[in-house]
Amino acid sequence: MGGPDLAAQAIKAGVVDELHLFLTPVVVGGGKQSLPNDVRLELELLDERRFGNGVVHLRYRTGT
Repeated sequence: MGGPDLAAQAIKAGVVDELHLFLTPVVVGGGKQSLPNDVRLELELLDERRFGNGVVHLRYRTGT
């Protein structure tokens, strides 16, 4: 996707079937949200992978 704004539009349109989130153990203030506020999704965890540097990859299937 081309950034959080385009991703939010695709999520709202219901055309996203999977989400891949990479969580890093660093907090940096500001920036854009990764998920929109005004959408409710049921998520099913499909995969979780932890890397040696503390990053966690989460793969979810979306539902309605």
